[in-house]
Amino acid sequence: MIVKFDVYFDGEYWCARGINEDIFTQGKTLDELMENLQEAVELHFEEEIERGEKIIVMTLSEFEVSRVEQTASS
Repeated sequence: MIVKFDVYFDGEYWCARGINEDIFTQGKTLDELMENLQEAVELHFEEEIERGEKIIVMTLSEFEVSRVEQTASS
């Protein structure tokens, strides 16, 4: 089973919201978010995991790329 999450930074926390699943978690850092996301998925799909079902987490995120100003070197 593939479980998809929308990952975004809300200005203070990294957040993961399940797509078609009622799961939400957050973390101060991206690493913390991933740890929390794994725990949330394990808890949500506890019965499926116990039956031996493989759960794959797919994260989708977007970020803005802006032009980098270059300065003239001497």
